[in-house]
Amino acid sequence: MSTASLPDGDWIRGITIRQPWATCILAGKSPENRPVFWPWRGWVLIHAGKRKLEPAVLRDPLVATAIRGRELHLGAVIGVARLTDCHLDRGPEQCTSPWAERDAHHLVLADVQEIALPVPATGALPAWKPAPDLVAQVLQQLPDFRA
Repeated sequence: MSTASLPDGDWIRGITIRQPWATCILAGKSPENRPVFWPWRGWVLIHAGKRKLEPAVLRDPLVATAIRGRELHLGAVIGVARLTDCHLDRGPEQCTSPWAERDAHHLVLADVQEIALPVPATGALPAWKPAPDLVAQVLQQLPDFRA
């Protein structure tokens, strides 16, 4: 997709996620757990933050399986996803994902696409508006992407 064919308007955000969770999303982790509700719906750049969580997290069997054989990039956009919903935890009967944390807001992600070459970037919290050139660098690696 060329920059000339990018949609107009406010259609994409960046979301900074600590490692290993950002890589886990590329491997199928959903939902992403957050302490507050997110009103944004649409495409998001998956940005791996500059800091990793404590090493003990890497020994969690769910995490270890998801990241096996993957590099944990830091300070870079590593993929895109579509944020389709955000809801408060509804208990294990309705939020059946093993990734869902109790008493958290669940960001439901779909259409996750990993990029082959991480694009260095500085993120922000909670969601941030990426520069057009960053979006173009990411989408250059996803020629079949359609917003």
